[in-house]
Amino acid sequence: MTNIRHNVVIKAPADAVYRAITTQQGIEAWWCKQTTAKPELGFTNVFIFGDIRNEMKVTALSPNKRTEWDCEKSIEEWIGTTIAFELEDRQDKTLVRFTHDGWREVTDTFAGCNYQWALFMKSLKSYCETGQGTPS
Repeated sequence: MTNIRHNVVIKAPADAVYRAITTQQGIEAWWCKQTTAKPELGFTNVFIFGDIRNEMKVTALSPNKRTEWDCEKSIEEWIGTTIAFELEDRQDKTLVRFTHDGWREVTDTFAGCNYQWALFMKSLKSYCETGQGTPS
């Protein structure tokens, strides 16, 4: 198994970052414009990127600390992977530790997703700090 990992420090409180990564309004603003999401354990979030439909079950929620999604439907390489956001409050900033774990191998898709996740972490940072993200 191989994993994608990115850390980013955001100049915003943990509760604001948590809302950005767990609510439909937040996710639509920095990651995916076509989102159905709820901060509710067991809920299946849906993210649509053109012809690709991603269904991810919310498997962990700890307010202002962590959320985790298990990928149930998507492109073959994503199925069975886990996406997690861990937040660490640093007074007026938040450290986000992002992971996309459980990849079976390093492929061109893995490399492309790693790059795209880096861009989306930049988008999350921008959204939380300025109110303006760059979702797909």
